[in-house]
Amino acid sequence: MEGYEYSKTVKIAGITKEKVMDQIMDLTADTGATITVTSDAGETYLCVTAQGEDESEAKKKGKPIVKEIKSRLGANIFTTDASVSLEQTVVELLDKNGLTVSTAESCTGGLLAGRIINVPGASDIIKVGFVTYANRAKRKYLGVKKSTLEKYGAVSKQCAEEMVKGLVSETKADIGLSTTGIAGPDGGSEDKPVGLVYIGCNVCGRIKVKECRFTGERDEIRRSTVTEALNMLRVSLLEYFTETKLK
Repeated sequence: MEGYEYSKTVKIAGITKEKVMDQIMDLTADTGATITVTSDAGETYLCVTAQGEDESEAKKKGKPIVKEIKSRLGANIFTTDASVSLEQTVVELLDKNGLTVSTAESCTGGLLAGRIINVPGASDIIKVGFVTYANRAKRKYLGVKKSTLEKYGAVSKQCAEEMVKGLVSETKADIGLSTTGIAGPDGGSEDKPVGLVYIGCNVCGRIKVKECRFTGERDEIRRSTVTEALNMLRVSLLEYFTETKLK
């Protein structure tokens, strides 16, 4: 019986499980190693394992595979530590750089702020969390224009952008995140189906809005939205820091 097992977890966001599988399916052929793949609401977890008669042999089988996964999936990997969550990586990134964040949520109804607050020490970086489910609340607390809501609707790129812009202006946070969408099971249409979500991200005045099309039940759509928002912030922060250093 082989006496040592090498095991390494790789956590991924911003790419579907199916696309991850396409990228890695060839990596364990004739290596004696295995990759176990699981997923949950927009996150994919790879567990690379390899066995050997001793530690050196097991690592020789497993470590090159992990290295190749990192090379292929790049910025989609948010950690290789099994105990670290996506929200923890975001909170640590914000805390390390002395940045604060506020949230404005419609379809996610506080889940996004809740994920951030799950991390010990989040009180140092989170300023305000709005749940602006009603259009009236979007206008009152975030300054979303009535004309925007009438012309484009609450579930729109324009609304998400005005939400996150007003959020940062109102709370004086460095970072803002907004979510607006249709979680279902009702409320969808041909033009705006259930699962359509817009996420706004404002990093030090640089605003991005992403259109997403999620599938699943109401709870899964909401949780997938939160995962996408956290990862969008993580990637935007890394891009911002890189661009700032290059100036």
